[in-house]
Amino acid sequence: MAATGGGGGGGRACFVLGASGATGRALLRELLSRRLFARVTLVGRRRLSLDEETEAAVEQAVVDFERLSEHAAAFQGHDVGFCCLGTTRAKAGADGFVRVDRDYVAQAAELARAGGCKHFVLQSSQGADHQSRFLYLRVKGEVENLVQAVGFDRCTILRPAVLLCKRQESRPLEWMAQQFLGVVACFFPTAYSVPVETVARAMVASVLQPGKGKVEVLENVAIHALGKAAPLQGT
Repeated sequence: MAATGGGGGGGRACFVLGASGATGRALLRELLSRRLFARVTLVGRRRLSLDEETEAAVEQAVVDFERLSEHAAAFQGHDVGFCCLGTTRAKAGADGFVRVDRDYVAQAAELARAGGCKHFVLQSSQGADHQSRFLYLRVKGEVENLVQAVGFDRCTILRPAVLLCKRQESRPLEWMAQQFLGVVACFFPTAYSVPVETVARAMVASVLQPGKGKVEVLENVAIHALGKAAPLQGT
C-alpha cells in the first residue's frame, strides 16, 4: 500500500472507495468543499490524477484488491467509510462483476471495521435483492447483507435508481437512456432516476444526521429528499 498527500479541515477521518467513478467524483467534491473531515483517504487500485488543490487535500492509498488483506493499513483510523465501488458486467464479465461489486466491497468493509470505522455508507441500487433472478440486483442484495453482517455501529445503504451523470467513457446507448430519463425526471423527479450529485450529497448528509437505527436503507425518494439538504459546491 502506498499513501500520498494529505490535508483538510474538521475533526474526523474518512475513506472513499470508488472515487474514480461518477458518484465517487461527486462525493469527493462534496467532502472537500464542506471540509467535514481532517483526513480524506482515497482507496483504489491506482493513483488518481487530480488537480493540485485536490491532491494537497487528500491521501491516496493504492491497493491490490486481489490481495486486500495485505493492505489493512489503508483502512486504519477512519471514522467513516464511503463506498461507491462498482463495475459492470459488460466491462468485467459476470465473474469480474461479482468479484468487484460483492467480494471487494465486503472485504474492504471487514478491514474498515477492524481498523476502527464506525459508520459505513454504501451505494447500492434500487431493487437490490439477494433472491433476485437478475445477477446485478442479486449481487447488490448480497453485498448489502454482507456489509450489514460486519457489525458497524452504523450502516447506511443508499439504493438509487438510474444514475444521471456525465461519464468520462463513451456509452451511446446509456447516453440516449439518460437523455430520455432526464426528460422524464421533469415530470417524475424522484421515480426513475437521480443525479450523482444528489446521491453524493445524500451520502454526506447521512453522516451529519442522527441515525434511525443501526442499519438505515435509503430508497430513491429518500435520497432525493436528503440530497436537497445542501447544495453541492464547486459545480
